[in-house]
Amino acid sequence: MSERSDGPTELAADDVTGDAGDREDSAITEPLVAQDAQTPADATDFEGPRRRARRERAERRAAQARARAIEQAHREAKRRASGRIVAEPKRAARGVVRGLKMALATVILAVVGIGLALVLYFTPAMSARSIVVTGIGAVTREEVLDAAGVRLGTPLLQINTNQVADRVATIRRVASARVQRQYPSALRITIVERVPVVVKDFPDGPHLFDRDGVDFATAPPPPALPYIDVDDPGPSDPATRAALQVLLALRPEVAGQVGEIAAPSVSSITLTLGDGRVVIWGSTDRAEEKAEKLAALLTQPGRTYDVSSPDLPTVK
Repeated sequence: MSERSDGPTELAADDVTGDAGDREDSAITEPLVAQDAQTPADATDFEGPRRRARRERAERRAAQARARAIEQAHREAKRRASGRIVAEPKRAARGVVRGLKMALATVILAVVGIGLALVLYFTPAMSARSIVVTGIGAVTREEVLDAAGVRLGTPLLQINTNQVADRVATIRRVASARVQRQYPSALRITIVERVPVVVKDFPDGPHLFDRDGVDFATAPPPPALPYIDVDDPGPSDPATRAALQVLLALRPEVAGQVGEIAAPSVSSITLTLGDGRVVIWGSTDRAEEKAEKLAALLTQPGRTYDVSSPDLPTVK
């Protein structure tokens, strides 16, 4: 009797324990299940409307990109199947188009310019129908035209103005020449004649020299032109250059009184005035200062005026 009563008692205890364990497991599981069931709603609420909108836009863009990729793949597959794979033309950039237009306009202008230049160069459309000569005095127009060697009717673009000027400058009395085209049909030649500064007698007659010492003419000298006394006058002679430097430094009222200038050397220059008075100049050093002192000394009576030392000018 006691054994029978023990068995049911133990089973009852196990049942109680098992029910308690089941209740504990259910108690533990139910909150977890409830928590898992609530997670999406809580996460959705936590995501927020802005983040959800961004996510939805991103998903739509991704879906559109996939759709375009699939469509492009279908097109490529069709082209390969038909054997016509043609690269789609790319739209040219705006800067490239502008650059091409400018290049085309430049080429057109260049072609037009070259064509016009060829027409003017090889046709008498703009030719030298007249030649204008200015600056002449002692030099005649005929001398200038002969030296220029330009035929009337020559297209202006075929005339080398520098070469024409060089030919005209070979005339002895011409110091410089300038040649200009005057469109549509004229050529202008402007000359500067040499001006005599001193004269020197030679067996064939008096020779005129300009301020550079160039012997440019054999002719009677102008009135009151001073004579120069040097051994070998010329633009490369040091004594000639020194004498001319002194003459050009003199005051106009004094230069007009000089009848002769002698330069046996560059350091012993003397002037003889028209009335016979003598000026001892010395070298070309301090020429401007000497010229100023001489202008003041000539107001004093005397026969010899020494300005070789401008610090101590003397009159005798």
